[in-house]
Amino acid sequence: MKTINAIILSAAVALTMGGCRSNTNINSESAYASFETVALSTDLDGSITVRAWGKGKNKPQALEQARRNALHDVIFKGITQGEGGLTTRPLIYEVNAQEKYEYYFNRFFAEGGEYVNYATFEDENRRARFKAKGKGQENWSTVIHVHRNELKQRLIEDGIIKP
Repeated sequence: MKTINAIILSAAVALTMGGCRSNTNINSESAYASFETVALSTDLDGSITVRAWGKGKNKPQALEQARRNALHDVIFKGITQGEGGLTTRPLIYEVNAQEKYEYYFNRFFAEGGEYVNYATFEDENRRARFKAKGKGQENWSTVIHVHRNELKQRLIEDGIIKP
């Protein structure tokens, strides 16, 4: 399974770097497309660059959902797939934390919420984005830079996690 993902990721990178097309389409019915968040790199300051997917009625909604999904995975799931075996642990280990702090995370992930301060689009280059055709909604992938240490500090200050 990991080799298939590595092949797909390698092909995606080759298409991204080699083509001049604005977007790459993936037909989700005929080709395997993993919609999991994938770690691409980490920085010395503790931030992480990921490729995340989002669904929406249109491209802007899907890309914004991808940003929320990237943060959600960093906070609650950790990143379990990555280039060269790169993975990260979740920021919150507490069982059912999402339900326990539902009031907090509903405001955090709301439209225009605080989440926008902790995840930025890494590459505005159109070739870094992929579209998977689906029925009714658009699925888009983009590269996102998550400020993991700043996010962790915020969660500590707000009493969600302990230092």
